Formats: sequence, C-alpha cells, structure tokens
Amino acid sequence: MSEVTLPALGESVTEGTVTRWLKNVGDTVAIDEPLVEVSTDKVDTEIPSPFAGTLQQIMAQEDETIAVGAVLGIIGEAAATSETPAPVTAPDATEAAPAPVAANPVVAAPVVPETPAPVAAAPVVPETPAPVAAAPVVPETPAPVAAVVPQPPVEQGTDPNYVTPIVRKLATELGIDLSTIRGSGVGGRIRKEDLTAQPVSAVSSTATHSPIEPSPLRGTTVPMSRLRKVLSERAVASMQQSAQLTSVVEVDVTKIADMRQRIQAEFKQKAGTKLSFMPFFTLAAAEALAANPVINATVEDTNIVYHGSDNISFAVDTERGLLTPVIKDAAHMSIANMAQVIADMAERTRTNKLTPDELSGGTFTLTNTGSRGALFDTPVVFLPQSAILGTGVVTKRAAVVKDADGQDAIAIRSMVYLALSYDHRIIDGADASRYLMQVKTRLEAGQFEANLGI
Repeated sequence: MSEVTLPALGESVTEGTVTRWLKNVGDTVAIDEPLVEVSTDKVDTEIPSPFAGTLQQIMAQEDETIAVGAVLGIIGEAAATSETPAPVTAPDATEAAPAPVAANPVVAAPVVPETPAPVAAAPVVPETPAPVAAAPVVPETPAPVAAVVPQPPVEQGTDPNYVTPIVRKLATELGIDLSTIRGSGVGGRIRKEDLTAQPVSAVSSTATHSPIEPSPLRGTTVPMSRLRKVLSERAVASMQQSAQLTSVVEVDVTKIADMRQRIQAEFKQKAGTKLSFMPFFTLAAAEALAANPVINATVEDTNIVYHGSDNISFAVDTERGLLTPVIKDAAHMSIANMAQVIADMAERTRTNKLTPDELSGGTFTLTNTGSRGALFDTPVVFLPQSAILGTGVVTKRAAVVKDADGQDAIAIRSMVYLALSYDHRIIDGADASRYLMQVKTRLEAGQFEANLGI
C-alpha cells in the first residue's frame, strides 16, 4: 500500500480543497495519470498519481480541505482481487458458463443459448475439443480478464455530457452539437478550444441564424467553487478597503495596426505565435510605470511601498473563473518574447498547467476586456495592488486627424479606449492622467521596431 499525499503547490500554498476525484475505489491507476482535482486559493490543478496500482481507499472526500502533506488516498498493488470469485464457482457447470462469456467470447458464445448441460455439450465439441472445454478453460480465464480490466478506467472519463456551463453556452452560441465533438481535455472532456477550432464556415452558417437557447443553469442552484469564493471575497474586500475610481482615454493605434498587418507573417514564422495588440499594450503600460511609481505601489498600514520591478498580472478568462498569471519584469522584454510568454501562460492557465507561484507577485494588472467586444469597462483593483488598466476593443471609426498640410481632416482610424482604475487613497486623478497620457503617447507613436525582437 502507498499513500498519495497533497504535494506542495507553491511557496505560499498551505492547503487545498478536493473538488473532484477522477478515479473511483477499485479503479486501476497508472503512474502520472490524473487522480484527483484540487483547488487552492490561487489555482485549480490535477494531482497525478505517483504510483501505479489500484485505488484502494479515498481518505479526503470531495469539498474537504486538507493541509499540504495530508493523505489524499491509498493505492495498492494492481492485483485483480475482484476477478478471483469467477473461477471459484466453476464446480457447477451451469453457473460457470457466464464467466467465460465475459472473458472469452469465442468459447462462451455457443454456451450461452444452450442452458441445459446435455445440449451445451453439442456446440462446444465443434469449437474446442471436449477435454479443453472441460478443464483447461477455467484456469486460463484469469489471463484474458486481467488484460481487459484496465481498459474501462481509460474510457470512464470520456463522458460527452460532462461540459462546463461556459462550454455549453459557447456551443449554443455557435450552434454546435456537443455530441459531435471529440474532447481534447482529460478523459475526453470538451474544452472551449475544441469548439473554436471548428471550421469557420460551419460555425457562421449556423450561429448567425440559430435561436438563442436558455442556459441549463436557469432555475438551478449550485455551490460556488473554491476559486469563485476566493474571487468574491477578494473583490468585496478590495472595494471595502480602498477608494476606487476610473479614468479613461482614447488612443489612436493605427500605426500599430499597420505594423501588425505588415509583419504578421514574418513574426509568426520567427516567434511561433501570432502578433496581437496585447504585447504592445503590455510593454507600453510597463514602461510608463517607471516614471509613475505610485501606479505600481502598495499600501501597507500608513506606508506606501514603491515596487522596484514591473510585474504585470494579466487577466485570463477560464472555465473556472478569472485568473491572473504574472509576467515578471515586463518592461525589459521584447514584443516577440512578450507575445510568446502571454500565449504560453494563457494556455497553461486554461489547462490547469500553471503553478501557484506563477500567479503570485504581481504589482499591476492588465485586463483585455476588448477581447469580448466591450468598448471599455471600469475594472476592479484587487488588493494589494493599487491600479489596473483595462484595454477595450480596437475598432475602426472616423476620427479627426491632421492632413499633410496640417489641416483637420476626417479619416478612418483604429481606435481603442484605455480605462485605468486606481486606489484613490494614494493615487490622485492627476497621477492617473499623467500615466495614461504617457501610455497613449507611446502607443500612438507606434515606434516599436527596435522592440520587436525578431
């Protein structure tokens, strides 16, 4: 017997809550196969089995919170103890017949329809010599049974009905039949990426004209996940303990849009990822923090702590809720490196591959609310940080510009709103405006050639 304990999931993590067991007692488990899902105050993650064998006992039940090092479950040797009763009933020829049916269809098939013993003898003779059917079949039964038993656990997790509300809602919006989708998640779980990967033509032809169906959550009551509880508690505490307000500026990012279109193919080939607006926003936001340290500060009692590094948390929408992985020293990164880090950390956040330490240490947050089409919002500052920058959707619209002669003219420009929410205890409106204008100036100049890193 071997004990599976809750491993250390990060320097600041001391306990975790069991959210779901992926295996049942009696199931066969392989080394490194996901065994149980655990939620902490920073991240939800799957705990792999450090041993191979059979899950003998579950020590920590679902929704139970245990300390790091506590026993989650017990795994024993993979001896098929549940298979021994079948040969024991062999002395009675009538009752022994069902055992070969499950183990070896070739031998058992003619025996099933022929219940009486005298009749059973007739079909058995053509298939197998009488001496073989009478004695050797029984002792050989365990071999094929042992080979078949490990298979069910592998298929067990493949449940097309197991989808989160977010995935089900997205499928409804896109007009996709979930029963036709093969999930790429653990145990065949259908993820959002499985839906968005469908051909655009197939999605557009159905999504545009499909009626909006009500969510299956309507009229139901479900308990909050541990992550949702933590987020709600932190949001309320932040709003109660700080004085928050928001300032907004409009930014012309046409030069960046033109650059993206011009170098997109080369960038993707060399960097291995697409070039979005996010790396430009992140770099400009991080650079401006150096000249505006109060935006990157923390309140501790009656002191203001000015951080010496620019650790940018960026919001990632996941099936479990909002998570914010941290980009360390963002102001010193190239656009290519920034794009790679953002893509990598966002993917690992959505697939539970991020470590709790990668979610810690942020000094300032960036949230791309425009990814869902919003012009701008008033994001909430989460303590101990003092500010968060929201980037709206980049849209083309008519704007007043200067023509070649310096005269006002109307032109189609790529525009975006930047909204900075901040803690008014230490940040004044003038501080917020100075910071936003520096970010605006940097983005509108569009001079990022030296920062591309390709």
